[in-house]
Amino acid sequence: MTNAAVEPTQIEGHPKVGALIRARRRQQHMTLEALGKAAEVSVGYLSQVERDHATPSLGTLAQIARALGVGIEYFVAAPTAKTALTRAGERHRFSLDGSSITYERLGTDFPGNTLSSFIMIVPPGYRSETVAHEGEEILYVLDGAITQRLDGDEMILGAGDSLHFRGNRPHSWSNHTDTPARLLWTGTLALFRSSAKPSRQGEAATKIGIKPVKQIKIPKPQQEKR
Repeated sequence: MTNAAVEPTQIEGHPKVGALIRARRRQQHMTLEALGKAAEVSVGYLSQVERDHATPSLGTLAQIARALGVGIEYFVAAPTAKTALTRAGERHRFSLDGSSITYERLGTDFPGNTLSSFIMIVPPGYRSETVAHEGEEILYVLDGAITQRLDGDEMILGAGDSLHFRGNRPHSWSNHTDTPARLLWTGTLALFRSSAKPSRQGEAATKIGIKPVKQIKIPKPQQEKR
């Protein structure tokens, strides 16, 4: 069983194993040499696997997965339409302990994915800390307004406005109004991701301090007088 080769093209539409390994390695900022040493696989063979010139056995793939900090299902499990689809009014809402922001998850986890996406409900008076990180972010204001700060510049985003920026630029934002703001956030920053299987996502969420919240009705904000 452990010597059986993993055929990367068995699942139609599923990314090849080599591409997934390379993407995960780069996400972890690991060189081929570092991964080869951790997985006890030669650099030459690992390079062939990443280029899909060689197909690893399940045993070898398990060693590589362990070195990359994921389970073997990360490379062989394919997303289904059922897990990818979310319905309005049926999505899980949650908040973090100590935070007043409510999150509604839009995306899902599958091997090789890089995007996270949430609808965020930001209460009046909220102000974030200033952060900088790798990746990209897109903010789109659905309702209300926020004040966005980016590299020292300050701008007000109202309903229908959007902002796309690199995460390594210092940024922060706040809700300066007296009504909740509803935002669509999408980015390559891995928020609330877990290598846990779907059936254990609730357990994983509990461990990092995520708590479910009841459905709340967002009042339609009044247009600000200028």
